[in-house]
Amino acid sequence: MVLDMWSEKALLSICKKGESDANYQVLITNIETPSGEKGFESIANLAGGRIKKFTPQEDIEITLEGYAVEVGTDTGTTGKGFFDLMHTGGSSQPLSISVDHSRDEYRMALMVTDNSSQTSAADATSDGDKAMRFVFRNGHFTKVDASMSPEDGLKFSITYKVPPFDKSGNANVTYESTDGTSGATLEALGNYS
Repeated sequence: MVLDMWSEKALLSICKKGESDANYQVLITNIETPSGEKGFESIANLAGGRIKKFTPQEDIEITLEGYAVEVGTDTGTTGKGFFDLMHTGGSSQPLSISVDHSRDEYRMALMVTDNSSQTSAADATSDGDKAMRFVFRNGHFTKVDASMSPEDGLKFSITYKVPPFDKSGNANVTYESTDGTSGATLEALGNYS
């Protein structure tokens, strides 16, 4: 198969630290993943030149948009709602989620692949698969906004924020891909603890 671009389908897995991945692609219609500006400023010198002063890479804010018919996810591996990404809630019906002071860390993985049987962005790819995956670790869901209109129904906008590095300077963000070369597979993400 010749692949000119990724389109139509993607996998989205979200994992709360210490728990299992849940798949959210059935709820999400749009995702924006900026990389966080890695910029610099310039300082004029007396020779008429410029000296570059590098600035730290900015935090990364990812925006998800989608639809849900429940406030959160009860049991299982398929996401059903969003408010439990920011607040702790019950895991049985009826769901009840109250605002709280918790600041749980999450890993989020986005994958596009030519393997139509792949079900989770956190899983390994099969030999010969083409795939691209973005993995964000140690971030927090900072906002869940709901809006209602006749055109869009009840629509949600969710914000996930992650610093590019942890306090030791290790990367919190990884970008991966494989072109289908035999033996070149993306590994499963494993436990997030």
